[in-house]
Amino acid sequence: MNQDFAPEVTAVLDGVRDLLPTVRDRAEEGERLRVIPDATIKELEETGFFRLLQPKRYGGLEADPVAFYTAVRDIASADGSTGWVSSVVGVHPWQVALFSDEAQQAVWGEDRTVRLSSSYAPTGKAVVAEGGFTLSGKWSFSSGSDHCAWVLLGGLVFNAEGQVVDFRTFLVPREKYQVVDVWNVVGLRGTGSNDIVVEETFIPEEFTLSMGETGQCRGPGQAVNTSDLYKLPFHSIFTSTIATPIIGMARGAYAEHVEMQQKRVRAAYLGEKASLDPFAAVRIARASSEIDAAWALLMNNIREEQAHVAKGEQPPLELRLRVRRDQVLGTARAIEAIDTLFEASGGRALAEGTYLQRAWRDAHAGRVHAANDPERALQMYGAQQFGHKVDPGMY
Repeated sequence: MNQDFAPEVTAVLDGVRDLLPTVRDRAEEGERLRVIPDATIKELEETGFFRLLQPKRYGGLEADPVAFYTAVRDIASADGSTGWVSSVVGVHPWQVALFSDEAQQAVWGEDRTVRLSSSYAPTGKAVVAEGGFTLSGKWSFSSGSDHCAWVLLGGLVFNAEGQVVDFRTFLVPREKYQVVDVWNVVGLRGTGSNDIVVEETFIPEEFTLSMGETGQCRGPGQAVNTSDLYKLPFHSIFTSTIATPIIGMARGAYAEHVEMQQKRVRAAYLGEKASLDPFAAVRIARASSEIDAAWALLMNNIREEQAHVAKGEQPPLELRLRVRRDQVLGTARAIEAIDTLFEASGGRALAEGTYLQRAWRDAHAGRVHAANDPERALQMYGAQQFGHKVDPGMY
């Protein structure tokens, strides 16, 4: 059931759910192509999905982020790669809304359906120049880049003396970067998470965003995009974007496992019906609880942050650290559930074309994303509980 979302947002969620059988049917094609099929991107666009977090000023819906995460979860339950690309590409309008109005106009002024990919690890280099920065380098893992006309790139900023003076996100149009096809992997094969290469190019300051500002829940775009949506913490929104597809994969794995077990007869156990095995029932109960807990904690934390913003308050650091704590543990819970279900599904789950084996590969691939690094997030939460100073800019 949909929550109390605006009617136009509910219509998007309904449209997404109508697409799920088609998304699932195309999963094998995506794996073969190593990129989400164009038809799927087009159909998701037609539902309004990619406009959920886009400002109303540019034809977006400024939707409740919980609605966005719900749509992502459902898409990933049909295909992990499609869910992953939908999530990371779909969240970028939220960040663009924090950029200067000049940058927003450049992105959406002529085409409000423009999409953006990203790569935030600061593997490139930016040097301070008059009126902006000179950017160059190579960035990896830009999911969905083949379907996008702009890219958001993280970069350390150096002054003329070679000292690091800032960490910024750079908004770069397609004519200033190259997509290099390197994506040959065992999981999330359909995401097309290729490399981005930028030869030395000038980026005006208006097309950049300081991570120091976003860490304080600020951005120049808030002057024109005044919705509470754009006052939420960057790291809460973006790391939840990485956890949600994996939770969706777990839901899809659960549904397929239950369906398989209802039909399965275990030859090794004298023809016993798997559905009558009490141990199988226990595994299902445990897995479903882990999946539900992961989702509930993730969404409850976002709701708490929204409540603070609605009162004109910045979400406190302890809550933002809790978002990270429950996000990384939610990912772990979802993967543990997938592992449990996969191991209990029998040899038929190994067959190409089954959702279970693909979810198992996709979820473990998603686990290696930097946002899912559990030790760092958990250490920061624990350190803050002990009274140690934690940099709020990172959360």
